[in-house]
Amino acid sequence: MTVERKFPVWRSALFVPANVERFVVKAVERGADALIIDLEDSVPLAEKANARKLIPGIVKRFRDTGSSDVMVRINQPLELAVPDLEAAVIAGVDAIKITKVEGAEHLRLLDEMVTRLEIERGLPIGKIWFVGLIEAPGPLSRAHEIARSIPRLAGISLGAEDYATAIGAKPTEETLLMPKQQVVQAARAAGIMPLGTIGSVADFSDLEGYTRIVRRSADFGFVGSACIHPSLVPILNEGFSPSAKEVGGRRARRCAQQASGCRGTRILRHRRQDDRYSDRAASRSAARTRASNRCPRASPSLIVLPQHGAKRRLWGPRTIR
Repeated sequence: MTVERKFPVWRSALFVPANVERFVVKAVERGADALIIDLEDSVPLAEKANARKLIPGIVKRFRDTGSSDVMVRINQPLELAVPDLEAAVIAGVDAIKITKVEGAEHLRLLDEMVTRLEIERGLPIGKIWFVGLIEAPGPLSRAHEIARSIPRLAGISLGAEDYATAIGAKPTEETLLMPKQQVVQAARAAGIMPLGTIGSVADFSDLEGYTRIVRRSADFGFVGSACIHPSLVPILNEGFSPSAKEVGGRRARRCAQQASGCRGTRILRHRRQDDRYSDRAASRSAARTRASNRCPRASPSLIVLPQHGAKRRLWGPRTIR
């Protein structure tokens, strides 16, 4: 039995502090696939209550003047998360970013709260996605359970800075490589999106270094990442899109396979120009490339993921409404 789910394309997601008007005004001009209205780290505790009141106006502004998806990042612990959810579960919000995920039960509890709010407010049940952020070694050990916990979970990510602090390490590429790979494995096994980058990118002024990290992250299987500065958005959009060479090479292999009449059977052919081999696994990779290469407004592309042969569709952000 195959399971089909529609996922957005979130190559880039830009954090926007809910309480800073000048950032809100300019956010729609940045070209990000998603805008994250932040109620957590960027908002002081004393200003969180007022920031929640601003969410409906910000969502309306983003919808009226831009084309990005809209997320809201909420707080942990529960006494802050509950009022955050009450403010965030409204029409126009596409996803909620759950910080400091503790485990599967944590997500199930929040899922139940959001479902009740959707019913009370006449919103489509399950339409609002969750993105889970793992920030400690205990939850990381439960990453596979977390990734499979609820249907509305679209992706998971590792909070590099907080995770490094939790294990007493510096947030370098070397120290974060293993936990980041664990997140990719858990997400792919569950059929959801692995989000984030290899290593820490706290220094957004080093654009050359950031570009290298983004490209390496795409090679490791990540499909997109959040960022705190608008100068990083075009780097993310480019880095998590395939190059023209990749698209051309994979299209050629696909056409050769179709011409051979061997669709559905395993083929192996040698390409002399680059000494690479093409088989059914390469076709699946090409499908992912085609899906990630299109404009976020384009039609959906049906792809077959490596895990369990499950069919899945990737959609542009606004096509699922």
